[in-house]
Amino acid sequence: MTHWADSLTIRGKTMPLDALVDPCIDDPQYRQRLKQQFKQARPFPHLRLQDLFHPQLLELVREEFDLFPSRGWRNFSSDQEQTFRSRPDAGLGPASRIYFNLVNSHAFVEFLGDISGMPHLIVDRTLFGGGLHESRSGGKFGIHRDFDRHAETGLRNEMVFLTYLNPGWNPDWGGALELWDAATQRAEANVLPELGVSLLMPNRHDSYHGHPEPMQLPDGVRRRSLASYYYSNAHRHEHRAAARTTAFLHQSRGHAMRSSALRIARQWTPPALWDLMRRARNGVR
Repeated sequence: MTHWADSLTIRGKTMPLDALVDPCIDDPQYRQRLKQQFKQARPFPHLRLQDLFHPQLLELVREEFDLFPSRGWRNFSSDQEQTFRSRPDAGLGPASRIYFNLVNSHAFVEFLGDISGMPHLIVDRTLFGGGLHESRSGGKFGIHRDFDRHAETGLRNEMVFLTYLNPGWNPDWGGALELWDAATQRAEANVLPELGVSLLMPNRHDSYHGHPEPMQLPDGVRRRSLASYYYSNAHRHEHRAAARTTAFLHQSRGHAMRSSALRIARQWTPPALWDLMRRARNGVR
């Protein structure tokens, strides 16, 4: 008899598997409410979610920032940006791996696609541009739009999903994510990076965001978040139209004779008439 595990234990902390993500994401009415919130949000569509993940899982992930090796960080330092991100080849802790497996799972990605109206999203297991993000005192990120394409695959960046890991965040420290209206050149909304807050943002021409003022943090306090990007294939419609069924190397005798007759017919049929017959067969008007 097979016994299925119904819980997960990491560093002595046990969590039920069916509560790692709030099961309400499968509720059609809940989804419908989120769709409306996403669509109506200003200054551009976005969605702020609270406590979507088991709090113990996020606490374990936050703990793994302190256990993360210093060589695993990449420091981004410029006039516009002072921040750290985990390297794609750096090994993540078990709780962090569980989190990213959840947000890149089929069920969760389908949920994001449904809410945003962007189906067929493609995940990136390498976490290019994503992973663990950390800013320290003096850290900032100028108002920006995210990158358009994945540097390796060339896939189009459609959206980012963020989860913050900072309990008891004081707004006086700075670090709130500002969502800017490109037309008015000012922040129209902001999101405090509190523990358990998640944010879904599409990558549009007008989705400008950041926290541009250097943070003033107490000793030992850091701004931490998790980021995962989702992509689409810009040529998927062309590929679907040109998709072929299984191709056999050896054709049957009858198929070969029909193919030969078809080639002869095409040679002697005016292109306009051939196109008309093809369109009629496919039901194209």
